[in-house]
Amino acid sequence: MAKGIVIYYSRSGNTKEMAQIIAEAMNKADLPTECKPVNKVKAEDLLGYDAIVVGSPTYYGHMAGPVKELFDETVSFHGQLDGKVGAAFSSAANIGGGNETTVMGIIEAMLISGMIVQGDPAGDHYGPVSIGRPDDRVKEQCLRRGQRVAELTKKLHS
Repeated sequence: MAKGIVIYYSRSGNTKEMAQIIAEAMNKADLPTECKPVNKVKAEDLLGYDAIVVGSPTYYGHMAGPVKELFDETVSFHGQLDGKVGAAFSSAANIGGGNETTVMGIIEAMLISGMIVQGDPAGDHYGPVSIGRPDDRVKEQCLRRGQRVAELTKKLHS
């Protein structure tokens, strides 16, 4: 049976809240999904999942160091994430604070790994983004992303 993981780094709790909502939506869509902070995940762990969703706060327009380090460690088994479903999300302090560049950085790492990333024609096209604490709009986008990731993963890996 296919399964997923939502991995996040969070200092303020905003990215963690988004991660929990996404994981909850994936579980409700019948894709067993864990939700873990990045410091509780080893790169090799990713091999055991069919869907990998990664979230980071925006630091200078990029993903946080611990998230980048996780991707860097996958070099030792490059190519083995090929075909897995990926998705990204981010939080920032300000509008125009780098949310989309952070999400795109995560997506770029996933694409280089051969992962399948699905865009969204509605709402946050690249992945959910939040300015500060997630509001109702952000929560809806997180629920939608989790559901879409679960549906795609079940199509490809069940």
